[in-house]
Amino acid sequence: MQQHTVRTDSASAISRYFAKAHLPTQQETLGEIVTEILKDGRSLSRKSLCTKLLHRLENASGENEQKHYNALIGLLFE
Repeated sequence: MQQHTVRTDSASAISRYFAKAHLPTQQETLGEIVTEILKDGRSLSRKSLCTKLLHRLENASGENEQKHYNALIGLLFE
C-alpha cells in the first residue's frame, strides 16, 4: 500500500513539473525554425536561423520567452 502512495506522489510531482514547462526546449525551437526555413524553400544558414530567431524575439509574449530566444541567438555566435 505504501508503494502505491509513492507512485502517486511521483506521478503528481512529474505532472506538476511538466505543467510548469510552457516554453519548448531549445532543440524543439531550433527544429521548428529549421523546418520553417526548409519548407519556405530557403537555404539553411546561420543568417536564416538568426533572422527567424530575431523575428520570434520581436513577437515574444513574455520575459521568459525573450530569454529563451536570446539564449538561442547566443548559441549561434559562440
